[in-house]
Amino acid sequence: MWKLKIVLPVLAALVIFLFAQVYLVRQVWMQKDEVFSLRYRSESKEAIEQMAVHDPYNGFKKAYWVIDDVSGLYLERSRNLANAPDSSIFAKNLRDSFTSILSEDQLLTEHLGKHFRKLGLESRIKSKIYVNYIDLIDVQEKINVFRASDEMLRKQSSQKSIPVYTFTSEGNNYKISFDYYIDVANKEAIMIKELSLTLIFSFISFVIIIVIFIGTLKNYMEEKRLSNLKTDFINNMTHELKTPLSTITVAAKTLRHKTVISSPEKIKDTSRMISKQSVQLNELINLILEISMWERTQFELDRKVTDMESVIREISDNFINGCGSKCRYTDNIDLKGVKAEIDLLYFTTMINNLLNNALKYSGKDPEVSLQAYPRNNYLVIKVKDNGVGISRSDQKNIFDKFYRVSTGNIHKAKGLGLGLYYVKKIAEEHGGFVDVSSKKGKGSVFIVNIPLNN
Repeated sequence: MWKLKIVLPVLAALVIFLFAQVYLVRQVWMQKDEVFSLRYRSESKEAIEQMAVHDPYNGFKKAYWVIDDVSGLYLERSRNLANAPDSSIFAKNLRDSFTSILSEDQLLTEHLGKHFRKLGLESRIKSKIYVNYIDLIDVQEKINVFRASDEMLRKQSSQKSIPVYTFTSEGNNYKISFDYYIDVANKEAIMIKELSLTLIFSFISFVIIIVIFIGTLKNYMEEKRLSNLKTDFINNMTHELKTPLSTITVAAKTLRHKTVISSPEKIKDTSRMISKQSVQLNELINLILEISMWERTQFELDRKVTDMESVIREISDNFINGCGSKCRYTDNIDLKGVKAEIDLLYFTTMINNLLNNALKYSGKDPEVSLQAYPRNNYLVIKVKDNGVGISRSDQKNIFDKFYRVSTGNIHKAKGLGLGLYYVKKIAEEHGGFVDVSSKKGKGSVFIVNIPLNN
């Protein structure tokens, strides 16, 4: 739930930012499109004015002659139109015919291409002609016999192409007005190139925001995780401290009981109980002080070249004597002549932690094995158990400080979540590393690698 409270507002802000960027780019695109069209339109008009000096027909001379020839035929046909549908069909055919003539028999497009090339602009253009109206005129009677127009088509066309000029021409039997448009090849590519800096800036801004969001979220989640681990540690430590304190309190009350006072044996038993719990309490306090000391200072190892066969056999023998009769323990130590530069105290603590964990988490019939051998200039130590195992999701966190694998909020084995943390720290301070291989319900194998002394 807390993740949703953090993630949803940020995602909403990101979406708003993204839409703002899209809107900004769209507005800049529209402005660029308007400037692009304005430049080609102004340059086209300048070219038309230059062309008009030498050619008053602006490259449409041949087209006007052809239209003048065929307009008389269309005039005669228009006199025989019977009804409105026929007139509509006739008007469309008239527009299409004159548009085709104007498009095919003109030189303006070629002239504009040459003009753009001189200016270093894109010279590959296509022309489009849209007829505004055509009047078929009876010259003798001086009246318009027929008019064909399509204002809606002209308005739609102006949204797609660049309008250049509106031409008019009048002949023996016609009068025509048409708009001349051009389409520039690769217009979108040219505009994208001009907009590249804006697009790159928008993209980089969005990426930076995403990176900052991810980094902030990761830091927040890490802080949350560390806070939860700290809370778990305090709860575990409180529980560990309460147990001996409660036992000592009960024992102290028992000593005041008349039946206990009159029995020296009961006094001795109660005294031993108080002494045992006092020792445990003292160990917990020393552990807290040791943790505090390790937090303030770095590891200071007193490393010496040591024969590893004797060290690991001694650790193994001590574990056999203390693990109990129910523990099935085996070892396989093949380290004849193998030496490594270690701090004996820290190294022994590291291996004992792994063996004690194997025993602690193995249940009623524990099976623990220790294996040690050299490989690729490393001393490899494997501690295997048949315990509850560790899920894949927990494996990435088990070496973190205060982290303890649990079912729900229940920890079945006592501990402060520091054993494996110090195992990793000690291995790394020796220049080595530690790995784990485990499946839930199938036991675990911890593998320590320590560099050998060459």
